[in-house]
Amino acid sequence: MIEKNNPNRKELCEAAIEKIKDEDIKYIYLQFTDIHGIIKSFEINSKRIDDVFEIGENFDGSSITGYGAIEESDKVALPDPSTFYLLPWRKENKVARVICDIYKPDGQRYEGDPRYILQRAVKKAEKHGFNYYCAPEMEFFVLTPDTKQEFKPSDLRGYFDYDPYDISEMIRYKIADYCDAMGINVECIHHEVAYGQHEIDFRYDQAVNTADNTITIKTIVKTVAANQNLVGTFMAKPFDGINGSGMHVHQSLWKNGNNMFYDENDKDNISLLMKKWIAGQLKHSREMCAVLSSWPNSYKRLVPGYEAPVYLAWGFRNRSPLIRVPDFHGRPNAARCEIRCPDPSGNPYLQFSVLLTAGLEGILSKDIEISEPTDRNVYHLSSKEMEKEGIVSLPGSLHEALREFKNSELMKEVFGETAFKNYYYAKLEEYDAYRVVVSEWERNRYIRL
Repeated sequence: MIEKNNPNRKELCEAAIEKIKDEDIKYIYLQFTDIHGIIKSFEINSKRIDDVFEIGENFDGSSITGYGAIEESDKVALPDPSTFYLLPWRKENKVARVICDIYKPDGQRYEGDPRYILQRAVKKAEKHGFNYYCAPEMEFFVLTPDTKQEFKPSDLRGYFDYDPYDISEMIRYKIADYCDAMGINVECIHHEVAYGQHEIDFRYDQAVNTADNTITIKTIVKTVAANQNLVGTFMAKPFDGINGSGMHVHQSLWKNGNNMFYDENDKDNISLLMKKWIAGQLKHSREMCAVLSSWPNSYKRLVPGYEAPVYLAWGFRNRSPLIRVPDFHGRPNAARCEIRCPDPSGNPYLQFSVLLTAGLEGILSKDIEISEPTDRNVYHLSSKEMEKEGIVSLPGSLHEALREFKNSELMKEVFGETAFKNYYYAKLEEYDAYRVVVSEWERNRYIRL
């Protein structure tokens, strides 16, 4: 991440310009996300890149969700040169991409830019001496479309299945290859539990870099699948009856080069600071759920029985609570916690923003309540059983999550007034569009009653 006033910016801009000349790059995609996390992009002629690096490129933001009304539509996309990469799948007529920060015409940052929202959260942590690192496990499906635009899994394989001649194997290799070409250090990529489902894990980094990598991987997956006449999707729950796709986020907090989540004197080698971080995220989990699981479809995944955490608790080896501490074998640099409710369909800039702010609030609070870890497995409890036992869970729908979000002072702090309203109303509109649709399940169940 290189912001406008960073002293290294000039050097990186010059390196990008030199690359453009050496590789004879004709066009450059300027990219950013709308408030939902959908990648937006427009192309400029590479001959103009000197000026665009200097002053940015104007665009009309009135048609970008979350970017303001028509009377305040003018925006400026200023490229971050640290995100400049050639698109490895464009072998002829070479094209590059660069991720942009969004400004207003007066030179001030646009407060509704999701990348800016995360940058603000990061700076708040830095004022307290902390650096936030995170790494998501991104699950996705590769699907085969038919002539009726219906979809089915592209394979019938399961968890960790291997076949060197299978198209899925070649797709995963190509995804990893393209990630490497775009500066993303892939640590593991494999087949997941469900048919046609896969997972890609990449090395942890500071939050903004990780969010940039996350949206880049989405583009890579979709591109590789499309080149095989398949569809790559990060939809949380494309099929009923099988596991959905999550995005478990591993998190750690560092200070002066030390992992603050590690404590050699604790019996589990985890620090009080980590426990307070977890407590902060548990305390605010229901109100940030509308960001971590941000589509109506997300709540088809967050149900008991499909390895999706709905229980507001934390533990160690147990994967059913919302947050767990993976076994890091006593290695100080590997100490971390993993929150398991986010899914990959959302906006990673906003997801990491709320996670960072909620965790930091737990650390800074003088009276945060730290619960005991639990090893109880609640995966197989139904909603009815959880209700009877008084087990607190995540919201059961986007509508319920939005009620929690709307009343949250912490979410207003994270987003800022403009973005908070933009996000709330955009998601409310999405839920309204969802709830008026009559499904096949409803017709089958109720028509003859």
